[in-house]
Amino acid sequence: MYIVNEKDKEYRFGEWGPKYLMQGPRMNFALVQFMPGQDFRAHYHEVMEENFFVLEGNVTIVVDGKAHDLAAGQFIHIEPGEVHYVINRSSSVVRMSAALAPFKDGDKVETENPKL
Repeated sequence: MYIVNEKDKEYRFGEWGPKYLMQGPRMNFALVQFMPGQDFRAHYHEVMEENFFVLEGNVTIVVDGKAHDLAAGQFIHIEPGEVHYVINRSSSVVRMSAALAPFKDGDKVETENPKL
């Protein structure tokens, strides 16, 4: 057992991106923040499934070419092999929780971002 304080961790890209509170050995858990207009490269995982829960704001998550506009309180589950792309097309900050399991280091295959 361990306890982590979010304030002790940093977002990968300064003010945005994932902030990992746990990485492995069986799952990853992160807070993810996107400023208006920011996106994250389209990708898929061969083993890990990925889950996002929108805590604040509105976000577009494209899964296998289909755009899903999600708001605070909504959850999306993404299966292994499903290409997903995240973009904040709103004018305010988006914050989400993200969980990936089962953990497999290096299980990310980047693809081309979809045209919206």
